[in-house]
Amino acid sequence: MSLTRLSNSAFPSDVQKVFDLPHQDGDFLRALPTNRGIAPPVIKTIFWWGKAATAHQVVKPRSVRCKTILASLFRLSFTIAILLIAANIGFAQTKITIDHNTGTAINPEFKFKSVPSPSRDDAATKARVLMVDGEADGNSAGVEALIDGVLPTSDDQPRRNFFITAGSGGARLLIDLGRVIEVAQINSYSWHPNSRAPQVYRVWASDGSDSKFIADPKAIVDPRTVGWRVLGTVDTRSEDADKDGGQFGVSITDPRGSLGRIRYLLFDVYVTEVADNFGNTFYSEIDVVAKK
Repeated sequence: MSLTRLSNSAFPSDVQKVFDLPHQDGDFLRALPTNRGIAPPVIKTIFWWGKAATAHQVVKPRSVRCKTILASLFRLSFTIAILLIAANIGFAQTKITIDHNTGTAINPEFKFKSVPSPSRDDAATKARVLMVDGEADGNSAGVEALIDGVLPTSDDQPRRNFFITAGSGGARLLIDLGRVIEVAQINSYSWHPNSRAPQVYRVWASDGSDSKFIADPKAIVDPRTVGWRVLGTVDTRSEDADKDGGQFGVSITDPRGSLGRIRYLLFDVYVTEVADNFGNTFYSEIDVVAKK
């Protein structure tokens, strides 16, 4: 059975296709109501330092004093611009690896070609995990199933997976590692025969040191305003929904070897389709791997 995708007005461009993720802008699920566990719009701010520089260059001051002031402002703007560009380049290096097992490749150990198998003793094993916003499905395992190391043994085991209530647009989840550590990888796993297999989520990170930090911001709050930074956006859906069943493994890494010093991780999880009320992913496990 072919499943209908969300229209472009519901999903922004950055979750339309996996290969578009690094290049696209847009508000996340703008068209869906925020009172059903959906994250707030995420809007990128672009610093147009090139235009600012041009503006300073064409100004013709009337005095040497004005020239000095404008030159100082230009240098300050240029310095800020370089710092912002460096920060953006650093974020752009985040790498998202996606593996998909189907047919005879499916296995109970979640072994993939590129993504590591789930761990029983990663940094999240003893973490605190909770629902910040949204609601778990009544047939789901508790949210602790995300970090307990216990995996499903078949493709449709509700009590071995965590998933959001039917008909919901998504939810916001928090993993508190208990202390700040340097994180090398964040890995997520799912398994289902059809539309509940793909993973669509955005993950945020924080060390909790920001004076404005809030550990459990509700869905109407933009995490960036309360001490969080975005790590990446994951979308494992293919162009053909009929081929989206099976096991998915996702690994978020950085070529430099570290995603940064992190204590808190915030996951905005979203539906994979709206052809029916059952487009919420069966998440089997989330691992947080400390840098050695």
